[in-house]
Amino acid sequence: MIEVLTTDSQKLLHQLNTLLEQESRCQPKVCGLRLIESAHDNGLRMTARLRDFEVKDLLSLTQFFGFDTETFSLAVNLLDRFLSKMKVQPKHLGCVGLSCFYLAVKSVEEERNVPLATDLIRISQYRFTVSDLMRMEKIVLEKVCWKVKATTAFQFLQLYYSLIQENLPFERRNSLNFERLEAQLKACHCRIIFSKAKPSVLALAIIALEIQAQNCVELTEGVECLQKHSKIHGRDLTFWQELVSKCLTEYSSNKCSKPNVQKLKWIVSGRTARQLKHSYYKITHLPTIPETVP
Repeated sequence: MIEVLTTDSQKLLHQLNTLLEQESRCQPKVCGLRLIESAHDNGLRMTARLRDFEVKDLLSLTQFFGFDTETFSLAVNLLDRFLSKMKVQPKHLGCVGLSCFYLAVKSVEEERNVPLATDLIRISQYRFTVSDLMRMEKIVLEKVCWKVKATTAFQFLQLYYSLIQENLPFERRNSLNFERLEAQLKACHCRIIFSKAKPSVLALAIIALEIQAQNCVELTEGVECLQKHSKIHGRDLTFWQELVSKCLTEYSSNKCSKPNVQKLKWIVSGRTARQLKHSYYKITHLPTIPETVP
């Protein structure tokens, strides 16, 4: 698939090489994430369950404001990098999470779409002040060494998808639904275990699983080429594919607690309402993972 390259494919491949080179930088410490996973829920220590609930809240905020998936992906990266380094008490998690989210918003979104800190806190229904948020922001920045930008699984998902699409005949480019892949990645971000995966491996595992599920045999060669180019071991890809499959099965079940934007409804003054984007009010719930077109 990658042997015969168009000009666009060459550009995409160059971007992929850059991401692969930078991938190991600015990622959560796996040993720190394991400590969180093994922690008992006694109300005093950070646990995987608390972390996952916080990420679901950030996903609700992302959808509520209509922000890009890259904003959410970067916010999760910042949160996990901080949590894997610092012992955070559960009572401070909301402030830490919102600080990471606000840093990601300011890094990714256009300036005109960045909400005021007061609005963000009020919508989130937290009781801390703007000063508290700014102080926590500085602490987070110090602990991530002021490196906000990071290579995320969403960036790899975009590039892998584009490379596969670029090398398909035009009439077959509807085989994969990117919106569905994007929703699957969001679901994975809500589980701490996936923050231990390399971003490239997680992204390719999601795509490979979807190709397998849709029985798109013609795309298998493309995945194999990308796997080889990215130097991803077959056992690693299979391991994460199985975990993604399990996660998505649970996410689709009624037992899974999904993010809910309904709790973000709040009373605003006329002045605040005029300042907020119209899209803040249009979204009433988070969409489920889109169904494939038969």
